[in-house]
Amino acid sequence: MAIDMELDRHILRRTDAGDEEIVVNFGPQHPSTHGVINFVTQTNGEVIRRSVPDVGYLHRGLEKIGEQVPYPGYMPFTDRIDYLAAMFANEGYAAAIERLLGVEAPPRAKYIRAIAGELCRISNHFISVGTMAQDIGAATPLTHALRERESINDLLEELCGARLTFNYHRIGGVAFDLPVGWGDKVLRFLDHLDSYIQEWDRLITFNEIFVKRLANVGIITREMAINYGLAGPNLRGSGVNWDIRRDMPYGAYPDFEFNIPVGTGRVGTVGDCWDRFFVRVQEMVESSKIVRQALAKLPEGDIQAKVPRKLKPDAGEAVGRVESARGEMLYYAVSDGSEKAYRLRVRTGSFMAMGIVEELSHGIMVADLIAVIASLDVVAPEVDR
Repeated sequence: MAIDMELDRHILRRTDAGDEEIVVNFGPQHPSTHGVINFVTQTNGEVIRRSVPDVGYLHRGLEKIGEQVPYPGYMPFTDRIDYLAAMFANEGYAAAIERLLGVEAPPRAKYIRAIAGELCRISNHFISVGTMAQDIGAATPLTHALRERESINDLLEELCGARLTFNYHRIGGVAFDLPVGWGDKVLRFLDHLDSYIQEWDRLITFNEIFVKRLANVGIITREMAINYGLAGPNLRGSGVNWDIRRDMPYGAYPDFEFNIPVGTGRVGTVGDCWDRFFVRVQEMVESSKIVRQALAKLPEGDIQAKVPRKLKPDAGEAVGRVESARGEMLYYAVSDGSEKAYRLRVRTGSFMAMGIVEELSHGIMVADLIAVIASLDVVAPEVDR
């Protein structure tokens, strides 16, 4: 993203008496940027004139790698696109290649994908809301969030052997079936989670100081959210009732009943930082409902469709869409008939969120910029691929 030359990064400019304007680098190594991202910020005292995302510090050529390795060999690389919600990165890629091949995952595999994905969504949202509270100045909620996330990590480790970069999905299904008794462990955790969310709301969501720090800050109107192409909780936080799981159904999601939380301006204005925070808290409750339904309806059968040992899809193109923790994650794959993709492109929610930061930064306080960035739930690997 180009940065205007007028933003001198190092020079303090004095224009009028009492007016001091300075350009500072908010990042790339800063705990509140949630990764290696820089925000070139022009301030006058504590008031921000402009803050422009300066990305590129974490670029690893992941899309190009997808054109250099065979189709199945790229699955572990998808984990690195969003390491906090890797199940969705796996599933989106698998969905795109399955469409190229003209195969469909078995019903049991679709259900298992939904279970693993929704547990991953809860895990991701705990990191999101926990770090957001810490960024605002509340240290205790993050320790609570990490404790709950570790319980999910234990379950996912038992399922696939990994706690962060899962490499669990396969083209045509999933790698492993559910372990014996694993579903009961999940249900016990969900029973705890459903009651714990109420405790979380008492601890931080409706905390008076926390509410005053976030209400009416970083307001993204419905029109702005749509025009900037926001996705997921950032879009729904502005009152836009859109979720790919329901509106462009895939996998097993048509079989489940769940609500789509949206921002309502409950404590401030629709689309403010608090709305985006609360949407994620509510989504954890809805994910719990989905997992319960999936375990109750889990069909018998295979977990892997029959696919050739060497994958050579016919020449063509396909798209795989999933509702990731940060909204729509889209894979666009082009085949030339060989064992490798001719072109692979990934669209992520974090990258789209970068575009609106400059718009929101005009005239806000430096401390509020931290709240805005945290509320967008940006993860650096999704921005720089």
